Amino acid sequence: MIRHIVMWKLHPEADGRDRTANILHIKGLLEGLVTLIPEIRSLEVGINVLPDAANSDLVLACEFDDLAALDRYARHPEHLKVAAQIAPLRSSRSAIDHEF
Repeated sequence: MIRHIVMWKLHPEADGRDRTANILHIKGLLEGLVTLIPEIRSLEVGINVLPDAANSDLVLACEFDDLAALDRYARHPEHLKVAAQIAPLRSSRSAIDHEF
């Protein structure tokens, strides 16, 4: 199994919304992928409850059967649409993929 973890720090304001509104918007976009991409075995989105300038605002943790499934997810058109919507809202992104 592969766990894919992504963390984002968002701009204070972007796309006409403040950080909090964008966090909720992104959470909804990501959670919507579960029904669209069959490779996703589990998906959880977490919102940082202790905001700090040094910390990320949002985290995605999802699981896949193997690296091939993760690759199909990464190239899936619905994932690419969501990634394109998130890009202008974030000031930084960090990711890790690991076996468990």
